[in-house]
Amino acid sequence: MFGFGSKKKKEAQTEKTEGKAITDMRFHEMTIAGCKRQLPLCAINDKLDIAAFLMFGDVEITIAAAKELLEKSPEFDIILTPEAKSIPLAYEMARQSGKKYFVARKGMKLYMTEPLEVVVKSITTANVQHLFLSSEEAAQMKDKKVLIVDDVISTGESLKAVEALIEKAGGIVAAKTAVLAEGDAADRTDIVFLEKLPLFFKD
Repeated sequence: MFGFGSKKKKEAQTEKTEGKAITDMRFHEMTIAGCKRQLPLCAINDKLDIAAFLMFGDVEITIAAAKELLEKSPEFDIILTPEAKSIPLAYEMARQSGKKYFVARKGMKLYMTEPLEVVVKSITTANVQHLFLSSEEAAQMKDKKVLIVDDVISTGESLKAVEALIEKAGGIVAAKTAVLAEGDAADRTDIVFLEKLPLFFKD
């Protein structure tokens, strides 16, 4: 009897906590490719929040953003995107344009024969990123104009890794595109994007 009462009390406390978390959740509202969305603010540390942008499951914004990015992009032959959040966007851009798309994988896969690999170390952290591309995909990229597609460009570290992969494959970077440019990335003149995504600094 005592155990059951403790369980019920714990469940009540959990529900109260979860309710408070939902109530305290803050959002940043913005319009992206004509679609109004509320992006949840997530704490990175005591001084900074970022707005989380997820395209998974959002068919409307994926189709609309793909259309607008294609309209702003130069001529290209192949689309390349880093794994994984931007894969639906790359697929939709490929579907609308009729061009092929490839995914730069974050790990080596069994189907890959003699894969190309690039290793990029962050300047600001000790993190090392590996990206892989199969030799068959790399061969198709040689001397071709490759459009880099991502959901958000922020620090640009993933972008550098994808660029290095294209260079290693003998391809040509047609343009670097994203739905959103976060923080200082919005000031870059070498990328194509739809909207600026601010950073949220706390006092």
